[in-house]
Amino acid sequence: MPSIHRTLSKLFALLVLVICLCVLPVASQPREITILHTNDIHAGFLPHEAFWIRTNPKPLVGGFNELAFAIDSLRHVRTSTLLLDAGDIMTGNPITDRVFKGAEGGGLIEMMNLMGYEGQTPGNHDFDISYANYLKLKAIAKYPVFSANLVDEESGLPVTGKEYVIIDKNGLKIGVFGLMSREFYELVSVGSTKGIKLLPPVETAKRLIALLEPQTDLLIALTHEGVDDDSVLATDTKGLDVIVGGHSHTRLRKPKYINSVIIVQAGSNAENLGILDLAADKNHHIVKWNGILHQLWYNPNRGTTAVTALVDSFKTEITNEYREVIGTLSSPWNASDGETAEGYYLADAQRLAANADIGFMNNGGIRKRLVPGPISKQDLFEVLPFRNNLVTFKVTGKQVRDIVLNDIEKRPGILVSGIDCEWKRGADGNIEIVTLLVNGKPVDDNATYTGAASDYMMGEAPRYLGIPIPTLTQLSQTVFLAVEQRIRAEKIISSTPAQRIRELK
Repeated sequence: MPSIHRTLSKLFALLVLVICLCVLPVASQPREITILHTNDIHAGFLPHEAFWIRTNPKPLVGGFNELAFAIDSLRHVRTSTLLLDAGDIMTGNPITDRVFKGAEGGGLIEMMNLMGYEGQTPGNHDFDISYANYLKLKAIAKYPVFSANLVDEESGLPVTGKEYVIIDKNGLKIGVFGLMSREFYELVSVGSTKGIKLLPPVETAKRLIALLEPQTDLLIALTHEGVDDDSVLATDTKGLDVIVGGHSHTRLRKPKYINSVIIVQAGSNAENLGILDLAADKNHHIVKWNGILHQLWYNPNRGTTAVTALVDSFKTEITNEYREVIGTLSSPWNASDGETAEGYYLADAQRLAANADIGFMNNGGIRKRLVPGPISKQDLFEVLPFRNNLVTFKVTGKQVRDIVLNDIEKRPGILVSGIDCEWKRGADGNIEIVTLLVNGKPVDDNATYTGAASDYMMGEAPRYLGIPIPTLTQLSQTVFLAVEQRIRAEKIISSTPAQRIRELK
């Protein structure tokens, strides 16, 4: 009997060994996930020309049909996927003016619902219409929306309702928290930031890392602050595994790797889908990773996707209204030293619409360069996609002089209307104003002049003009409408004005 027991014991031990040999390698296999990511879509739900291609006609790229097809295809071949967006879904196409489920631009969020997004942090342009409209957009989302450093001034709670989420994927607990750019107040109009407090991104990230590290296996920062600030975040913190970024529109064809943190970003305008494959060992350390951008080339033979019906519906509606030709640009608009005739034209349109003495346009507010040919309402919307109102204000001649000096010294990126200035630099290096005219007449330092600009630009008056914010008078039209009316009235545009603030050599 003892020999039988010994034999059975040996067989049992052998069986246990075999089971261990079979199970342990499987258990020790790295767990794989794929992060699919987008950022700065800017309402690009339709394909558009690939402007960087030299041949004509240029191929089309982007759009939500292509994006949905790519996402769905990858979900069929990857073990486990996580779909994230790093903000700025809004601003860039008239769909953002269309009310859907109570929110302007709500159709974009509904399409993201249909594509199965699993997390998003807001971008600055998602607040362009208003803080109230952003909250309506958030309410449509069926996926988590979160930001850790945007809080309500009164309650101190996140404006998104959440700072972070923890998502289970392939046996891994993945913590994801959101961050907004430290330049938020400079990027959004004063009216749309009222009631919102911005917390420092790096300090906020450190707090979230300390909170989430004990609860998670992998930690992702979903940021809308730009690749340079993402690099600083990676350097100044410890514990992050991945930063999925936005805001700077950077096409990171290969991820950056800084301080053991993988940084990815997918360009803009739904032209690419970012794909980051990760493998984590049993200790939840990333042991293998690879990141690429998948270019979303338009395929006219593509079958329908989950978003096709909604895309086609909005496309038809917008095309019917915005395809109208409102004028013609007869010759190329010149550019000089970063200033463009297009920008001067926009500044002039605001000054004339407001019956003001001087007008201003910020370079950053010009989002498309018009080329000779017909100008449709759609073209103009792509030039001026923001919901900026036209305002007027009073300044003295002395303040006009200060504005010009600020432009010469600091180059804040403004274009002027009604102002003509010649200046030179003296032997001591100081700036000397040689001539300064308003509407062809020498400036009187003691006189009062009426200025016109967008409410956004004047909300940032110290940065753009170098003077305190003046008292503003809101007019009953947008900057877009002022420019549209001028184009319709002129029909043929051929002006190529010279530089208006120029140095004498």
